[in-house]
Amino acid sequence: MNLNVVNSSYPSNAKGRTMDNELIGISQNICKVRKLISKVADTEINALVFGETGVGKELVVQSLYQESSRVGGPFVKVNCAALPDTLLESEMFGYDRGAFTGAQRRMRGKFEQANRGVLFLDEIGDMSIGLQAKLLHSLQDGTIMPLGSDKVLRTDAWVIAATNHDLKQDLLTARFREDLYYRLNGITIEIEPLRKRPEDVPLLVEHFTKKYVSRYNDDQTIALSRKILDKLIAYHWPGNVRELQNVIKRFMVFGVNGDSIDEMLSSTKGSNYSTDAQISEPNSSMLSGYLDSNVGCKPDLSTLSLKKVRKETAVRIEKNVIKYVLRVTGWNRKKASRILDISYRSLLDKISDLDLTPPSLIQ
Repeated sequence: MNLNVVNSSYPSNAKGRTMDNELIGISQNICKVRKLISKVADTEINALVFGETGVGKELVVQSLYQESSRVGGPFVKVNCAALPDTLLESEMFGYDRGAFTGAQRRMRGKFEQANRGVLFLDEIGDMSIGLQAKLLHSLQDGTIMPLGSDKVLRTDAWVIAATNHDLKQDLLTARFREDLYYRLNGITIEIEPLRKRPEDVPLLVEHFTKKYVSRYNDDQTIALSRKILDKLIAYHWPGNVRELQNVIKRFMVFGVNGDSIDEMLSSTKGSNYSTDAQISEPNSSMLSGYLDSNVGCKPDLSTLSLKKVRKETAVRIEKNVIKYVLRVTGWNRKKASRILDISYRSLLDKISDLDLTPPSLIQ
């Protein structure tokens, strides 16, 4: 599928992209990141990758791995923010049989699994101080000791870490060990947020439309006007590349027009991100219009229940989305369930609960 960017002078060729690992862009920052990757990949210096959530830190780590001499070895990822300390420790270092209740067999930890390969410590800034000390010991001498074992195992893993934390600030507040910071930080690779590199947006748009067109849009061409592309470029992208990726997926399902793009960008904005955009206070006409379009009535404001509005709005929006997807898929329920990312049975239950009927059965 070819992306048609109407009346646009933005680049749409392959220059400035590495399609295998999706590290895409022509901005000064992305070009600098690529140069660092090419220089660092064969040195096996421990690296720290910094950047906001959604900028593509894991893609940088994968690029380091793919361009290194360890590419034939394992690539093992540990999400340091996803597990409590006790589980994270056993996940990283492994355990022997009988180490704790339920440990019926020996389990190899991620360090051991990554031998002669890459160990990617994602969200390293969320690791506890206690576990940081044990990690430092393993990095210093290249050995690990599984839980419940008295045997020291040697492992050869290239450790690369990533975080969205400001670790220098965490050092000042004693949330991160200084010795571990300098042990991990052989080289620093920082990815700027998407709002600081708007020139990368057109290439990312093209890439994601090509990637998802066969899955969501039956290989039909999606045409973006210069006006819509300009809106995407001007948007502040609080969720970064991940947010842009989700917007493109919605394009594939709902189509593209001036109204839909404004709605999509508004609906994807996360409250946990800082933004440069100015937020205005809603007025009474905005509230009235919102209630008209989403709730279907104008209730008395003196008895207005926010809980009730939230519930009714959610049901109405869900019904409209399911109804639209069923219509564009010709009521192909299996395809609709894939697009909506729910199980086939869940979709059938929602169709029944929301009283949705195929057009051919409506009298």
